[in-house]
Amino acid sequence: MGGEVSQGAGKILVVDDTPANVDLLQGLLTRDGYVVQTAVNGEDALAAVARDAPDLILLDVMMPKIDGFEVCRRLKQDPGTRLTPIVLLTSLQEREDKIQGINAGADDFLTKPVNAQELRARVRSLVRLKRYTDDLDSAESVIFSLAATIEARDPYTQGHCQRLAHYAVALGVHRDLRDDDLAALHRGGLLHDVGKVSVPDGILLKPGPLTPDEYTVMQRHTVVGDTILGNLRSLRPVRPIVRHHHERLDGSGYPEGLRGDAIPLLAQIVGLVDVYDALTTDRPYRTALAPEQAYEELSAEARKGWRDRVLVEDLIVLGRSSRLHQPAGSEDLKRSLATWGRP
Repeated sequence: MGGEVSQGAGKILVVDDTPANVDLLQGLLTRDGYVVQTAVNGEDALAAVARDAPDLILLDVMMPKIDGFEVCRRLKQDPGTRLTPIVLLTSLQEREDKIQGINAGADDFLTKPVNAQELRARVRSLVRLKRYTDDLDSAESVIFSLAATIEARDPYTQGHCQRLAHYAVALGVHRDLRDDDLAALHRGGLLHDVGKVSVPDGILLKPGPLTPDEYTVMQRHTVVGDTILGNLRSLRPVRPIVRHHHERLDGSGYPEGLRGDAIPLLAQIVGLVDVYDALTTDRPYRTALAPEQAYEELSAEARKGWRDRVLVEDLIVLGRSSRLHQPAGSEDLKRSLATWGRP
C-alpha cells in the first residue's frame, strides 16, 4: 500500500496483478506527488476503495477473481463511488472490449504499454475533475443541511420534508415517471422550502393568520429557494419544483401566477403532496384531518380549478390502498439516485 496521506494530496489506486506494472505506475505517479495505493485483484480493489476512497482508480482489465469490467461496474452502480473516475488499463484492442468498458461506466482508457506522458496528462485532468465534483457535493450537502435546519425551526413540521419526498416519489412511480424525474421529486420534496431561510421566525411560526404584508414575505420563499439552488448544475432539475410548487392551475398561485400546463408536472406533484401532508398533520391553528377528510379537501381544490383532477385521484387511490405510506418505489428511487447527475 502507499504511504501516509498528506493534506490535499491526490490519492490514486493502482490495480494490477502484474508486479512490474504496479511498480512502474507507482513510480511515475509518486514522483508527481500523488499518494499511491495498490491492489492485486478485483476483490482487493473493492476492499481498498471501501477502506480509503481514492480520487482516481487505474484499473487493469484482465485480473483473477473479479475482472476490471466487473469492478468498474460495481463501483459505478454504488452511489458512494459512482463519481470516482476510473481509467481502464488494457492490452485488448478489439472494439467490443472498449464498448464493454464504456457500458461498465469507465471514464477513460489507456492501452498497455502505457505511455508515461499520456498517463500523467490523463491522471492530472481526472483528479482535477474529481476535486471539482467533490466541491459540488460539499455545496449540495450544505444546502440539504440548510433545508433540515429550516424544518427544525418549527416543531410542527418535523419530518415534513421527508414525508413529502416519499409521497412525491410514490406518486411519481404510480404515474410511471422516469428515473431522473423520481430523483428530482425526492430532492424537491426535501428542498422545496429551503427558501424559508429568508422568512423571520415571527412570520414563519405565527400561530394565527398572516397579514397581507407577512403573506408577501412568506411568498418570497419560493424565489429565494430557486436562487439558493441556482449555481448548482446538479440541482437544476429541482429548481422548477422549488419555485413553482405553490402555483395553481387557475393562475391564483405564486410566485408567477402560472396556469395549466405552464406549471411543471413535478412542481404540481410536490405542491399536491405538500397540501396533503399539511392537512394530515397537526398545526398550531388546527388538528390533523383524517385521510378521507383530506381527500375531500383536495377534491374540492380540484373542482375549484386549483389542482389537476387526475393527480388528485391518483393520490387518493394510493392513499386508500396504503401504498402512499409504504416504501413504494424504493428500488426505483435507489436506481434513480444512483444515476443522478451522470452524463
